[in-house]
Amino acid sequence: MPTIAFFDTKPYDCQYFDLANKSFGYDIRYFEGHLNVTTVPLAYGAEVVCAFVNDRIDAEVISALYDQGIRLIALRSAGYNNVDLKAVFGKIHIARVPAYSPYSIAEHAAALLLSLTRHIHRAYNRTRDGNFLLNGLSGRDLHGKAMGIVGTGKIGKIAANIFSGFGMKIIAYDKFQDDAWANEIGARYVTLDELCAQSDAISLHSPLTPETYHLIDASKLALMKPDAVLINTGRGALIDTPALIDALKEKRIGGAGLDVYEEEENYFFEDWSLDAIQDDVLARLLSFPNVIVTSHQAFLTQEALTAIAETTLENIRLFLEGKNMPNEVCYRCGTNECHKLKTGKCF
Repeated sequence: MPTIAFFDTKPYDCQYFDLANKSFGYDIRYFEGHLNVTTVPLAYGAEVVCAFVNDRIDAEVISALYDQGIRLIALRSAGYNNVDLKAVFGKIHIARVPAYSPYSIAEHAAALLLSLTRHIHRAYNRTRDGNFLLNGLSGRDLHGKAMGIVGTGKIGKIAANIFSGFGMKIIAYDKFQDDAWANEIGARYVTLDELCAQSDAISLHSPLTPETYHLIDASKLALMKPDAVLINTGRGALIDTPALIDALKEKRIGGAGLDVYEEEENYFFEDWSLDAIQDDVLARLLSFPNVIVTSHQAFLTQEALTAIAETTLENIRLFLEGKNMPNEVCYRCGTNECHKLKTGKCF
């Protein structure tokens, strides 16, 4: 029975993977700690390692896993920016879950925008304390406003459809435009600068690559409307966080809804309620009344967790049986498209 070492495991991981594993029968060993160079020995005797977004899969970790005989790291996430692809080349295969429930991410983005524009988070805290005053809770209609969608992959398109349902005008930015889709829903592609300047709200749905690192920086924030709301359910480093804090302090934008944070590794998915947060940038973000930070939970729906578990275990099955993995990430192209087309492999 093949053994899989799971890192950064939470109760919901165990619940959904145990359920999905009834069809596979693997020996799953769950570990709460992150995968890093000090925890690699926990994977001794396993054939496969399963990791998540905040596990550190750098050259040192890869070398140590390879020495222990690990030949597959199965990511239970879509993103793989935490993997040193150069280091895995010729040593360890990487598989991911490219799609689970894009609706879960898109709907969370909508929830953040609605909460911010109608001050739901502030009203909730007030009424819990018996304060039913409406002062300072005036919101605005989304209907008729311009919604900027950055990244029009599966999630971005679903988000655009949701916001379009509110009666918002959709403008979009993507390096690879889908004009047929845009014409179908009445969206309009523009440059990123134009999107930042014209949008009343912006939702980020781009992958994190060297090209998109700090895609929203000080120059882009300076273009935004003073009441514009920025939503990020993609990856934290899409935004230059210190620049965002400056814009918030100077009231140059209206607010931010963040499900991700570029230095989230030490805090997200853990309970820090009894400790002082040592990350001054994160602490400052949490201090703004017009900022909502959720703990990378956009994916956390029953449907998404089921799909993640089933796809991850299926990736492992294909690898162990020596079959082509459509969800393998290729070092050469930085995606998994060559594997889908069966035109190349990492090895």
